[in-house]
Amino acid sequence: MVTGVIKNKVDKIWTDIWAGGITNPLTVIEQLTYLMFIRSLDEKELENEEFANMMGGETSDLIFPQSEIGQAMRWSKFKDRDSREIFDLVSQRVFPAVKKMKYGRLPDFDANGELIEIPDRDNDEQVQTAFTRYMDNAVFVIPTPQVLQKIITGLDDLYEHDISDLDMQGDLYEYMLGKLSTAGQNGQFRTPKHIREMMVELIAPAPDDIICDPACGTAGFLVSAAEYIRKHYGDVGKMSDEQWAAFETTTFTGYDTDPTMLRIAAMNLMLHSITNPDIDHKDSVSKQNNVSGKYTVCLANPPFKGSIDAESINDNLKAVTDTKKTELLFLALFLRLLQKGGRCACIVPDGVLFSVTKAHKAIRKELIENHQLKAVISMPSGVFRPYAGVSTAVLVFVKTDAGGTDNVWFYDMKADGFSLDDKRSEVPENDIPDIIARFHNLDGEKDRQRTDRSFFVPKQEIVDKDYDLSVNKYKKTEYVAAEYPPASEIMAELDGLYKELGDVLAELGGLLDE
Repeated sequence: MVTGVIKNKVDKIWTDIWAGGITNPLTVIEQLTYLMFIRSLDEKELENEEFANMMGGETSDLIFPQSEIGQAMRWSKFKDRDSREIFDLVSQRVFPAVKKMKYGRLPDFDANGELIEIPDRDNDEQVQTAFTRYMDNAVFVIPTPQVLQKIITGLDDLYEHDISDLDMQGDLYEYMLGKLSTAGQNGQFRTPKHIREMMVELIAPAPDDIICDPACGTAGFLVSAAEYIRKHYGDVGKMSDEQWAAFETTTFTGYDTDPTMLRIAAMNLMLHSITNPDIDHKDSVSKQNNVSGKYTVCLANPPFKGSIDAESINDNLKAVTDTKKTELLFLALFLRLLQKGGRCACIVPDGVLFSVTKAHKAIRKELIENHQLKAVISMPSGVFRPYAGVSTAVLVFVKTDAGGTDNVWFYDMKADGFSLDDKRSEVPENDIPDIIARFHNLDGEKDRQRTDRSFFVPKQEIVDKDYDLSVNKYKKTEYVAAEYPPASEIMAELDGLYKELGDVLAELGGLLDE
């Protein structure tokens, strides 16, 4: 758990970076990510060396070149040097080397200081890690030696005194990501952790699931799914060696079009024991993405940012909903990505639920008639503050290709445990535990009334209302008649108040005359 002491230390690092002129939270996270990765390489090298010493031999898995420059690039060797030396070394040697890392190794430099790239190997399966795969266009923008030294000192203090294991590193990174208060360049919102965890609880992923977020951003959904699996199946003997191997590599897939997001996502997953996930630079709804029937679980909060170029949209998505709106195209995409029987929990803007355009109706009809729409959870508009005040809902459905929607469960969430303003302070009101409990006991929901927080609506009623999925279309409000005293009593009470006010004004006037 991230304690107050750790938060204060992170905030101090953050303040030092801001004071240096880097004020975009996404850029701060990106620069910290580079440095955390650089430190992790040295940690891994120390483990390799320790193992080799125990075995009484030399390791063939060295990350850093054995040259003088190569060894100087190690965090443990440069962290205590003069700030100007650190800055020159990191900006001119370490960072360029990380960008060209291959096969788990950093390249060396020649006598003239020129980088010697590692040549490709024939038929080699693993050239780069998920993180280094998207480093080519990365830029090191920490402005001065003094700022860099403060960051390195601050991070080293955290690692040496406060972070004892990978779980803590993951929590630390999550806290840093929590400082993101603006959407990414493609309109990505960082979904709050408690909302992600609610959606994961609804889907309940298992070790054999193959999980995808085709709009992964910082990989929050994949991390939450991984934490759920570790919590419920992580005890000794509950997962086979093959399942653990898949957990570290192929269980989790994320797509995004923003290289910055992909680097951050890869680091986030690495810090949660997913060593080499399938993180891919891909426009999910374009013609370049033809993945179909591969995954058993989709978890996502796709971008709601307007529309995209019609020419680039994959034709099989337009066949389901002929539109340029990304929120509709992603719903069609989830259905294509999933295997039959695959489950999805996704966030959509409220307009998806009730808009009357042909494309909106088409995707709602597709979900209800050809698959199993299980739940519509309406969320209050403040959930995504301070990014935006947009009203949203969570859809939960199963791909069947054969229908199966008999009743749809609606829940009208009023509170998520946080204030619905920009501050998002913790409050006692929280519907999420109730949502999870009721969803996993839907048999107990059958007799609930439309005046309750949750209720079922038969499929035919939804069809009759033109496939409208807004909760207010079906929810009934119970009006209680209010009783008021007779008008004569109200007038008498008002007359008394006016007399009291007159007496007070007269008394004040007398004081002024004195």
